[in-house]
Amino acid sequence: MEIPDLPQPRHRPRPAARPAGDRSARPACRVSAPGGVRADAARRAAAPGVPADRPVGLVLAVTGVLGWLASFALTVEDWRVLKDPAHPLSCDISPVIGCGSAMASAQGHLLGFPNMLLGLGAFAAVAALGVAVAAGARLHRRLWLALNAGALAGVVFVHWLIVQSLYVLNRICPYCAAVWVVTVALFWYVTLHNLRHGVIRVPDRARGALRLVLETQWLLLGAWYGLIAMLVLTRFWAYWSSLV
Repeated sequence: MEIPDLPQPRHRPRPAARPAGDRSARPACRVSAPGGVRADAARRAAAPGVPADRPVGLVLAVTGVLGWLASFALTVEDWRVLKDPAHPLSCDISPVIGCGSAMASAQGHLLGFPNMLLGLGAFAAVAALGVAVAAGARLHRRLWLALNAGALAGVVFVHWLIVQSLYVLNRICPYCAAVWVVTVALFWYVTLHNLRHGVIRVPDRARGALRLVLETQWLLLGAWYGLIAMLVLTRFWAYWSSLV
């Protein structure tokens, strides 16, 4: 009986050995540094918008949230008074510290509706922009200018309210005072950011003064707060001294 031929194993031919100096068939390696790093930096510099300043973004987020919470607390108190005019307000603490008279005054409805409604919308927008900037978003120069203009209007309005509270209404609204504090900080740091990044253009002869302001920004902000605190302290000195 004949034995059938078995199938022969298939052998793949080995590639021919390349000379030691021949690198033509080797895969090209992609080198990412340092040229890739420089390219990434160039792309970031060429991206539209003002470079993201994360610390300023955090300031915007924190001041926006705190301002919104204070405005919301005032809104809740105002709504409770509308339902029940005899409702005791949580912010009416003493003859000097209280928000009831401020909420019912003409100063508390400057545009025909409660001022705290302005705060609800404005501070929510500030907090949203702050989160975006802290996450690395690059806002357009016009948006930074609009934010600065809004902060300027807010800080002027706040100082008018301070004068009205101290010398007309003769009361300090605690929630309003919280809005005073965060609005001053918001205006201060947005303005410094815009000056530092050229959003607000500074002439060459004023750059020395700008450098001095940037180096002493904490001291100047503390002096601003100290001036407001001194006005509050001296205006109601008889009341504060009676507590001692």
